[in-house]
Amino acid sequence: MAILSSKSVLGQAPKKIIVEHSDFADVNQAEMPDAFLLTGNVRVNHDGVVLTCNKAYYFQKENYIKAFGNVQLVQGDTLFLNSKYAEYSGNVKKAFATGEAFMSSPDATLATDTINFDRNSQEVYYNTKGTIVNKDNTLVSKSGKYYVTQKKFQFLTAVTITNPTYVIKSNHVDYFTNSGHSYLFGPSTITSKKNYIYTEKGFYDTKKNVGHFLRKSYIKYEDRLIEGDSLYYDRTKEFASATRNVKITDSVNRGIVKGHYAEMYKKQDSMFVTKGAVAVNFVENDSVYIHGKRLMVTGKEDNRIIRAFNNVRFFKTDMSGKCDSIHSSAKTAITKLIGNPVLWNGESQITGDVMHLIGNNTSQELDSLKVLNNTFLVSKDTLGTGYNQVKGQNLYGKFKEGKLHDVDIVKNAEVLYYMRNDANELIGINKNVSSKINLILEDNAVETITFFNQIDGDIYPDAELPENARKLRGLVWRGDERIKSKDDIFSEEDNELNDKMIKEGKKEDAKENVPMKIRKETLNYDKKKSPSSKKEVK
Repeated sequence: MAILSSKSVLGQAPKKIIVEHSDFADVNQAEMPDAFLLTGNVRVNHDGVVLTCNKAYYFQKENYIKAFGNVQLVQGDTLFLNSKYAEYSGNVKKAFATGEAFMSSPDATLATDTINFDRNSQEVYYNTKGTIVNKDNTLVSKSGKYYVTQKKFQFLTAVTITNPTYVIKSNHVDYFTNSGHSYLFGPSTITSKKNYIYTEKGFYDTKKNVGHFLRKSYIKYEDRLIEGDSLYYDRTKEFASATRNVKITDSVNRGIVKGHYAEMYKKQDSMFVTKGAVAVNFVENDSVYIHGKRLMVTGKEDNRIIRAFNNVRFFKTDMSGKCDSIHSSAKTAITKLIGNPVLWNGESQITGDVMHLIGNNTSQELDSLKVLNNTFLVSKDTLGTGYNQVKGQNLYGKFKEGKLHDVDIVKNAEVLYYMRNDANELIGINKNVSSKINLILEDNAVETITFFNQIDGDIYPDAELPENARKLRGLVWRGDERIKSKDDIFSEEDNELNDKMIKEGKKEDAKENVPMKIRKETLNYDKKKSPSSKKEVK
């Protein structure tokens, strides 16, 4: 490689290389014409850089030196360059070192075959396999550049950063040796025993073990995948947060949680999701959608608790409901609908003060329903304007193949039912009171009604039962609130937020992907507050 030039880069007369010491000096025109041969403890100086070696050829006219054996070039306390052979031009202030080339700075070392150093730009670059060691991190790449002033390595080909805890791989990394900050661009991965992170635009602090990932990023655990337009990760705390278009996939429990903001604590197996939060669980070849302003999932698989708060709505193909909040326990297999609950089973509306859906942990299917206090089961008469009503203190129901099949209404049970023949002609209105009523449902419609210990009642012809007697006391029909599809679980406000977030995400994706802007905390890492800037403590 030739770096010889007789012109100064800045247009000024270049400073001459000064020979400070050598044991012997000679001129050998046969071996190296126009050069001084310096041997033994050679030491030369050029504009603040000191070069030492065993042997050197000094071309005084060209202001150029070739150095051999134990070569070391020192620039203050910022850079040390060692090799078997080196060349240095005083005119252009560039050095070339090869043969077990080794560069060291206060924060890192570089070992490679050939190193180039441009003192004007304060850049070191190499195009042979290099290994950088920086505290706990070892970086290996095919080529790279080191910016001395910024204390930054830049890699534009395959680079691997190996830490005792994880491995980073990328084709474009800016790595700052003083702070340990890594800026990743293009397809990049961070792999550890605990998880796998992918990003195409991200930041990772190798000292504090925190990261921020922005483009097509996700965090993959053994049982969970976290996706979002913006991800924050703290490895020490095992904490992650995600913003906009968040999706968390649980492969073990066959569930997905979505929203536009989420927080996850892996050690506690907990999750908090808001801004359009919805949990989708796959049960009995069907999907159950649960939405609330806030969703919380805590505990390990066998003891997991799902909580949803504030105007909770849920939907599955043959059942939907609303309440103020939901508490669902995997251990007890009980899902509690808390606060003004209403359940729609087919065309039937079920209400009560307390409502529990009980599952079967063995079959992973719905087993039973329990409704306590002020229970109502209501459906509209199929052809008329009236309501079929069953009222009592408590309701106990059993599910068959995922559908409510057998229902008991107990204590002070009342019924008002529009009876029709096979031709759907009204034959009378059954109104009576008994201690218990049993309903058998087929395809979510009442097939049979059985009364136990009937106390009072009759079948009234349509004309003989006045309108004010056709509703049982306490009836509240909430048909206009019924959730008929998974889209109905969201309010207008939810949909507006969701549309806004999706639009922002698409707008961001449409932009050209450019490297992340270097943070102030990186640029100011070595800056210390001056004594005058510190507040006086009295």
